[in-house]
Parts: sequence; C-alpha cells; structure tokens
Amino acid sequence: MLLNASGCLDALVAPEVARQLDAFVTKTVTPLPREGNAPPRIAETAHGMLNAIGLANPGRERFLDDQLPRLQELGIPLWVSVGGFCARDYAETCSALEGIAAIELNLSCPNVDEAADSAAEIVAACRAATSLPLYAKLSAAHPDVAVVARAVAAVGADGLSLINTLRGLALNPHTLTPILAQGSGGLSGPSLKPVALATVHTCYAATQLPIVGMGGIATAQDVVEFVACGAAHVALGTVLFVDPDAPARIREELAVVPVDDRYGAAHAPEKPLEFAAKAVA
Repeated sequence: MLLNASGCLDALVAPEVARQLDAFVTKTVTPLPREGNAPPRIAETAHGMLNAIGLANPGRERFLDDQLPRLQELGIPLWVSVGGFCARDYAETCSALEGIAAIELNLSCPNVDEAADSAAEIVAACRAATSLPLYAKLSAAHPDVAVVARAVAAVGADGLSLINTLRGLALNPHTLTPILAQGSGGLSGPSLKPVALATVHTCYAATQLPIVGMGGIATAQDVVEFVACGAAHVALGTVLFVDPDAPARIREELAVVPVDDRYGAAHAPEKPLEFAAKAVA
C-alpha cells in the first residue's frame, strides 16, 4: 500500500491528493487540544526539512465529533495516528475509534517534551482497548530499536511504522541562531532515507511484522529499496510538500518496476538483484 506519513497531508484540504493513496493517515490525535510550538516551526535544509509542530491538533473530542466523520465521507481507508503522554491516554482514544482501517500509535515524536510510558506498555494497553490493527511508530534514535520492536510485537502490535523524524538543528546563516523558535526540530526528507532503510532492515529481521517504511521516499526506486529491506507498505512524507502529485507519479513508475519479488531481498545477499533503474530514471 501507498500511504502518507502522518502530518504531511491534510485530506480535507487536498482530497484529490489523498485519493491517490491506498489509505490516509491522520495527524496525531491527543486527548486534549494542542496549539503546538511557537512559530517559526518549519525550516528547509540542504537535504530535507525540519519541523517543530509539536503535535498541534484539535483534541480527541473534536476529532471524533467533527474531523473523523468528514474524513470518512471521502471514501478513503483511514488510519488514525494516536498520541498521548501515558498509556491510558492512548488506550482511551483507541477505544473510541471505529469505522477505520487501522491505528498508528505515535511513540516517537521528537517535538514533545513530555515523556510517554514505555512503548510496550502503551501497545499492551491499546491492544486491550481495541481489536483494530495496531501499528507502532518507532524512532530510529533508540540505541537498539530491534529490542523495542520485539517488545511491542510481543504485546500485540500488528505492525510497525518506521521511522519518525530525527532531531536536527538549522541555523540562520546571518545571525547563527536557530531558525526554529524551539531550537531543534524533526528532520525529514532525503537525508533520512539511509537511516530509515537501516531501521526497516533491522526490525524486519527482528520481528517479521508488516512494516510501513518511510523516510525520504520520492521515487519508485526508493520504494523498491524499502521493500527489499522488509517494508510491506510505504508512506510519503516531505515529498508531498514539493510534489503533491507524487503518489500518482510513483504509482505510474511502479507499474514498470518489479516490486513484489523484491520483498525482503536485502536479507538474501546471495541472490543478485537486477533493479530496473532505467525505468525510473
């Protein structure tokens, strides 16, 4: 499946873009409304983008009463991204969700200071609260992400979303002070791709769970590489800001690029691969 990375597309503002996807992932929903961080909270870098949005969202009650019904009217399978600051926050939101395809548990936002409970505790609480598919979104910043992946798998995660942004800093070249009001922010875009590939590769080997891979995907060749590392699905993020038609373009590219037989191929180096690079050049 081709999805969007949470927070990188507003389906109510750009429904024609959302309908190019196989499923739409919402912005992260927290129990109470959040205004997010002070501006400026987005900055371009040479090889990607920094953001410090801070999980700005209308809160669970307004999302359930207003936004979710409107999103359901679009006729797109929905994944709801759920956040919070303790296991109970996550579980209560999960228990209130229905009529959607899956839940993505945001366990890895770098722009929120409050510390959440352990990933496994959150997933276990959510598993007890819902029968919907649960995908745990993990951070590559953890010193041993395979340990976290195995832990969430053991308590009921149906899949993994890999990866979220990594903390980075951009300076104003004239003042040499941080561009973002918060200072640092989450790095996304092409510079994130090698880290994301390594994380997908590691977690696939550790768990064999279905994985949504994301981080710097902009072409069909990027998709092939994520699939080879073990991603069953992929999500587009920063590319949507510069190329809203990227889902349709990549889907056209994939029509002439072999993908299905590449799944997990990076884990079998003895089998030579012949990528159709010329097809996406």
